[in-house]
Amino acid sequence: MDNFSDRLLDAINTKGSPICVGLDPRLELLPNSIVKKAFQKVRKTNSAIANAFEAFNKAVIDVVFDLVPVVKPQIAFYEAYGAAGIKAFMNTVAYAHRKGLIVIEDAKRNDIGTTAAAYALGHLGCPSSRITSKSQGLGVDAITINAYLGYDGIKPFIERASEYGKGVFILVKTSNPSSREIQDLILADPFQGMTVYERVAELVDSWGEKSIGKSGFSNVGAVVGATFPSVAAQLRKLMPNAIFLLPGYGAQGAKGKDIAPCFNAAKKGAIVSSSRQITYAFRNAEGKEISGVPFTEHIRKAVIKMRKDVNSAIGAL
Repeated sequence: MDNFSDRLLDAINTKGSPICVGLDPRLELLPNSIVKKAFQKVRKTNSAIANAFEAFNKAVIDVVFDLVPVVKPQIAFYEAYGAAGIKAFMNTVAYAHRKGLIVIEDAKRNDIGTTAAAYALGHLGCPSSRITSKSQGLGVDAITINAYLGYDGIKPFIERASEYGKGVFILVKTSNPSSREIQDLILADPFQGMTVYERVAELVDSWGEKSIGKSGFSNVGAVVGATFPSVAAQLRKLMPNAIFLLPGYGAQGAKGKDIAPCFNAAKKGAIVSSSRQITYAFRNAEGKEISGVPFTEHIRKAVIKMRKDVNSAIGAL
């Protein structure tokens, strides 16, 4: 089975930039043309909204697939609309794969025992080489998961990832300001005063030791907020073989210079994710849709701008 980290690094090299576009559709922010068309076919129901989500996602993918290696749909936005939303999610995943993109599902799942095993099978339960719209489970290439329950909640995901050539990204230091309330707490001995996030980083590093590919990176990655660059530099030392998934770029304030510490000396090892700043680039500061050119042109320009910023920061290492 292909190693996920090797596939991801190959895709980054092919596209020339480690950028991930988040696909987090919100009805009130979609282009008027997309919403109007969806509601003409079906009244304002879950099905109509899901159709609008799927049409929007496909339009985004069409204008970014040659520029980025990865898309990251947050499943919560789809689950909110029931079975129709899940269908839109799965159709989005299948369409992204047809365009040659890697799909990281942002789900932050966690549980123990048979429940964790069911989650792992449902989200990662299909070999990457056989991913289709009719595949078992959701058919994604990787998933974000939460380590709060310890290894009991992690093991099933790592096992399925290894079996099917997938990846997992474990929350280590998240981009939200209140992450400090738990993640920055200082532990007592025998952990010599390290923080919670440092201890989780040590565990992530150990959990990924058996799945390191030819690229030198593991299938077990880490979610590290780009909003904390000094912490990211510290975590890169603790997890030299983990690929970092970096939320926080753009709308949350992080810029290219902030993500630089997340890459190793070879300028590898991280994926920089942006959602709102890219997908809603067709709206102005007041939230109004910009007229005059297709909304997809604004999205493509936003990706190109982000690529330039991120590549410049990595090149300066």
